[in-house]
Amino acid sequence: MNQAVETLGNSELRDKVLAEVRRFVFGQEQLVERLLVALLCEGHVLIEGVPGLAKTRLLNVLSSLLSCSMKRIQFTPDLLPADITGTEVYQVSRGEFSLRKGPVFTNIVLADEINRAPAKVQSALLQAMQEKNVTIGDQTLELPRPFFVLATQNPIEQEGTYPLPEAQLDRFLFKLLVQYPEYADEVQMLNTVGSTISDPPLPNSVISVEELTSASRRSLDIFVDPKIDEYIVRLVHATRDPKSFGLGDIIEWGASPRASLALKRAGRALALIRGKDFVGPDIIQELASDVLRHRIVLSFEAEARNITAEEVVTNIVKGVPEP
Repeated sequence: MNQAVETLGNSELRDKVLAEVRRFVFGQEQLVERLLVALLCEGHVLIEGVPGLAKTRLLNVLSSLLSCSMKRIQFTPDLLPADITGTEVYQVSRGEFSLRKGPVFTNIVLADEINRAPAKVQSALLQAMQEKNVTIGDQTLELPRPFFVLATQNPIEQEGTYPLPEAQLDRFLFKLLVQYPEYADEVQMLNTVGSTISDPPLPNSVISVEELTSASRRSLDIFVDPKIDEYIVRLVHATRDPKSFGLGDIIEWGASPRASLALKRAGRALALIRGKDFVGPDIIQELASDVLRHRIVLSFEAEARNITAEEVVTNIVKGVPEP
């Protein structure tokens, strides 16, 4: 077996990635671990946090650690679907149309402030995120593999923003919340970054595409007991029938079967990078909020009572007995 893949299974490569990230982003180690899980699952990630928490910088650093192509798209209200997927351009000199591919034809798409573009632009990513291909005119073109969408959005500034369509939210493996850094991390940031004129250059790649693909396949060999499968399904079904768990009418729409698949796949990947050979209920519980928080639609009653999706998922995890 490839030594790099064995290293990933023993958590050494994860630690190496964390060490590289710490040179540029202070704290947020759980966030980095979740991003590694998503990469192993070839899953898309939506990162939400207030301005100034280094969301985009973290994604840039992580992208540079992979030997993959990366393109950044700054989402704005005047963006068009063709600006993402590409279009056919008429060549007057040749008297015919030629294909011009958009920035989506890359391994990693950094969709910065994705909620600043209207729904028709956001929907341009639907086919790419699910089928890993794009239709331009009468041609359907395959995207490079692996293919990831790493998106950011701001939760507090609503001026000039648009809610993401539910169909698109469901295509994100995780929705991750970025918190303020710890006191010690922020002091270290001032001591390190605050004393330099410019940011240090981005790191060199430490993970090749082959290593990432091989590790992703290896994660599928992580053992998942049938009782864990049943536990995952019970958690997801609880979002569709909250009354059965004493939660009342607080969920309008529950999570789709994609949530069950995402929990199992992510559980295997997280077990791998932590050096485990099986998925336990503790890993599923740890991942539940990241997988479910963006896949449930709260009812008017929940919004009137200021109940958040985070609280709902936490109560579901507490209410569903573990195997």
